[in-house]
Amino acid sequence: MTAFTVALVLVVAAAGLLRWRRPAWYWLAFGVTLAALRVLVRYRSVMDACGLTVPPARWRLSLARATNRPIPEPRPPRIRRLRPTRTGLVLRLKLRPGQDVFDIAAASDRLRHSFSMFGVTSREVRSGVVEVRMTGYDVLKRVQMPAETETRAMRVPVALREDGSVHYRDYRAIPHALTLGATESGKSVYQRNLVAGLAPLDVALVGIDCKQGVELFPLARRFSALADSPDTAAELLDALVARMADVYRLIRTQQRITVDVPDAEIAADIWDLPDELRPTSVVVLVDEVAELALYATKEEERRRDRIITALVRLAQLGRAAGIYLEICGQRFGSELGKGITMLRAQLTGRTAHRLNDETSANMAFGDIAPDAVLAAIQIPAELRGLAIAGDASGGWHRIRAPHTSLRQAVNLCNRYADRTPDLPELAPFRPTTGTATELVPSAKAAPATA
Repeated sequence: MTAFTVALVLVVAAAGLLRWRRPAWYWLAFGVTLAALRVLVRYRSVMDACGLTVPPARWRLSLARATNRPIPEPRPPRIRRLRPTRTGLVLRLKLRPGQDVFDIAAASDRLRHSFSMFGVTSREVRSGVVEVRMTGYDVLKRVQMPAETETRAMRVPVALREDGSVHYRDYRAIPHALTLGATESGKSVYQRNLVAGLAPLDVALVGIDCKQGVELFPLARRFSALADSPDTAAELLDALVARMADVYRLIRTQQRITVDVPDAEIAADIWDLPDELRPTSVVVLVDEVAELALYATKEEERRRDRIITALVRLAQLGRAAGIYLEICGQRFGSELGKGITMLRAQLTGRTAHRLNDETSANMAFGDIAPDAVLAAIQIPAELRGLAIAGDASGGWHRIRAPHTSLRQAVNLCNRYADRTPDLPELAPFRPTTGTATELVPSAKAAPATA
């Protein structure tokens, strides 16, 4: 008996230590089993207490009265599947007649308390079927990306969502995006993760960094073109607009819309072209958009109008030509001048880290998800990297990118430097890097603050 008691104490102590120091290990070792049992045992009573049950059918009531049996209890949604994950549980429910997916969403906070989970979110899979994702611990406190992620053309994992799923940047679905964040909010780390995800792909990276290139020029070996001043940026954007026109002419010549051409071979963008004719996709990263929009003289105002006009053209027409925009900045508001709100309207994806003012949050989410504005301005300063990500559909999530130091990003770009496309239109803006930088172990590099 003494040995059993000692073993039990050791197990409890180990579980407590893991829960404190390594919550992910605790969840996989102990938490997932306890949580699954808790959900199954409490399910009916919790659903009844949360108002997520429906009265029994009339024929069942009539049958109970006719046979003098007890009145049937209210029926909760039927559990179709309970699947454990590395961060929580996934519960798939079949709704009863008369129930709605918004009933589950409205009761998410009550379900979280009743099942003793860290977070509960829900989404509709199809009509009448709802997926409830429950997380067992704070997955955003210490971000650990899964070892395997879904790979697809122009789709890269960049962060982890609060429900434990991976947040992807899918350029085919959301071609252009706006990323905002104050100083020391984690915006630069998010940008490094984006570059790190794009580096192994067959894509041309184009950077505009008007802070003399301090953010993007260390990654220059993987960039096909870089600009470090507004003057150079204006010329680079004009070259991209010219490339876009050339790509459209190529698509036009390959359409060949005749009776004998199958529908699947009619080209409307670069992804409809054969592989041997498809131009290289281009991702344009603008590190600080306000530096492109500010001016002090008439000459600078003309340059500013030229830059914003080129950005708006690329945002409106660039998707079919394989040109995608990533606009980043600390501040984004209508005071940046004409054309800014027009540019924002074309940026489908929105990501906001901690912001210094509510106006920038409204510019990010006010037109697509007003309830995300409050979430964006409530991000604490000590949680660098935490952000709100949304899109034009109105949905939004809390995300956090894993910490990637500048040295790690440099090593990755140097490793895939041979995949950097050489585009003739952008040749004048190709950065000169000299010899390859020696790879340095990341552990010896000081952690970057972003």
